[in-house]
Amino acid sequence: MVGTNLKAETFALMDKRSELETEMNVIISRLCRPGGPGLEGNLLDREGFPRADIDIFQVRGDRQRLSVLRNDHKSLTEQIEKNIGILHSTHTVLTLPQKRTAAEGEEVHPRSIPTTDSESSRLTSQTPPIVPSSRTAEMHPPAGLPFAVFDEVQEGSPAKLDGIMIGDQLIKFGSVEGGDNVLIRLAAEGHMNEGKAVPVIVLRRGVQVQLTVTPRPWSGPGLLGCHVQQI
Repeated sequence: MVGTNLKAETFALMDKRSELETEMNVIISRLCRPGGPGLEGNLLDREGFPRADIDIFQVRGDRQRLSVLRNDHKSLTEQIEKNIGILHSTHTVLTLPQKRTAAEGEEVHPRSIPTTDSESSRLTSQTPPIVPSSRTAEMHPPAGLPFAVFDEVQEGSPAKLDGIMIGDQLIKFGSVEGGDNVLIRLAAEGHMNEGKAVPVIVLRRGVQVQLTVTPRPWSGPGLLGCHVQQI
C-alpha cells in the first residue's frame, strides 16, 4: 500500500511539474518573441526612459513569475527523484496465487516465494519476465533540467531548418548539459562539430523533443543562426 501511494504521489508531482513547464514556456515565448525584451533584456531605451514598445509592468510580472516557477520546478524535480529512488530500492514481495490440490481439495494459501538459490532459480525459469508498462517508464527522471533558452532563431538558418524554435529550452547540446561557462562551451561545441550532426534535447511546451542540428556556414552570421540566453 505504501508503494502504491508513493507511486500515485509521484505521478501527481510529475503532472504538476508538466503544468509548471507549460506555464514557463508560455512566459518564455512571450518574453522572447521578436522584438521582445527577452529574459534579462534592458527595459530602458538609449536615453534611459522606459521602453515604449513593451508593457513594462507585464514584463516585470512575467519575469518575477518565471523565477517563482523555476524554484517550484526545481523543488518538484528533487522530490520526484527522491520518490523514484525509494520506489526503485523497494522490493515487492511476490506471492503465489491461491489454488486447490487435485487430490485433497485443500486450499493452499498464498506464501512468499522461497529465497533459497535452488528454489529461486526454478521459479525464475518458470516465470515470464515482467515488462514495465509505459506508465512505469515515465517514472524515470528526465534527461536533465533546462539551462538555456533560444530567444532568437533567424529565418533560413541551420537552427531554423533543423527544427529549433524560439522559446525552446535547451537541456542538452552535444556534450554540453549545463554547468559553468555554459555559453562559451556551447559556442565551442558548435565550432568543433562544424558539418557534423549534433544531438540536441529541448523542452518545448513541457515536452522533451530530440533533434539533430548540424552547425554549418550559411548566408547569415555564425554556424547556427540563433541566440541563447542562460536561465
